[in-house]
Amino acid sequence: MSIKVYGIPNCGTCKKAFKWLEENSIIYEFINTKENPPTKKAIAEWVNILGSKPMRNTSGKSYRALGEEKKTWDDARWIEEFSKDAMLLKRPLFVKDGEAVLVGFRIQESELRAKLGVAV
Repeated sequence: MSIKVYGIPNCGTCKKAFKWLEENSIIYEFINTKENPPTKKAIAEWVNILGSKPMRNTSGKSYRALGEEKKTWDDARWIEEFSKDAMLLKRPLFVKDGEAVLVGFRIQESELRAKLGVAV
């Protein structure tokens, strides 16, 4: 099993996720999206699985800087924008065995364990 966690090191939510993963002895690879932005192809695959709405970092400066027209954008436009500015992506984003399984970290522990395939 391979788990990759996409985010940025100084993100509070990412730090909570890292702590939980470490407390549960879950091996993961961290990908800093500021230093290594995901490819447009990867983003398109994630949007296909999770949808663009849950992937939007609506509390970030990049999101707020977008105009009102962002409310009318379709998934294709969001994929384009996510690929131009990784700070628009909600963090953390979990990819298990090559497939996006979760974005964000506000979730019941049982659901988190199920999505990541971790025993209770």
